[in-house]
Amino acid sequence: MRRLLKYIVGRTYKPLLVKYLSGTRTYRYKNICLEVRPEVFHPGFFFSTKFLLNYLLRLSLTNKSFLELGAGSGLISISAAQKGARVVATDINPIAVAGLKKNKRMNEVELDIIESNLFEKIPQQRFDVIAVNPPYYKKNPASVKDYAWHCGENGEFFQTFFAGLSNYVHPTSQVLMVVCDGCDREMIKQLASKNSFRLHCVATQQNLLEKNFIYSVRK
Repeated sequence: MRRLLKYIVGRTYKPLLVKYLSGTRTYRYKNICLEVRPEVFHPGFFFSTKFLLNYLLRLSLTNKSFLELGAGSGLISISAAQKGARVVATDINPIAVAGLKKNKRMNEVELDIIESNLFEKIPQQRFDVIAVNPPYYKKNPASVKDYAWHCGENGEFFQTFFAGLSNYVHPTSQVLMVVCDGCDREMIKQLASKNSFRLHCVATQQNLLEKNFIYSVRK
């Protein structure tokens, strides 16, 4: 049944969505207003961002050091800042970084924004909370926009993520990552294990098209 729904969506809804997202759009979520550029992942039309956000907002974030890798338009980072966290928001996409700076000003929050490929340009420090909505389709990115979707043919994104993670966590850090059932979760678990991390599923959410999972990444 889900396969049939995906086929119908792919033939009807998806072309309309692609056309709509070809221009810069304004997106409002609760008390947050975002400008979302066409080269940036739109948090309003995909389930993963808000699923992870709603989980994070159940945590105590006041005065916590918070890192979002691949922040995109900034919905999660801005929400965390509003909850009192000290937020570092990063993205590999320079267009996303420019949008983050504008959305920071629009929503009057404090964010430390860094253009970085994962941990590459982040000064080494230990974060209390790290959030990531990763690209998880196994294909090499062909454009800056593709970095939001494609993790490399051999999961290079995850190889780099788990290899660098130890330098940015302390024993009680919470590292939370959202993925869906359409990605190679076994590969991700194996790459985590190779770097002495384990994935523990802490939440799931089923919709008509896919099932999403939030994993806690632990030593």
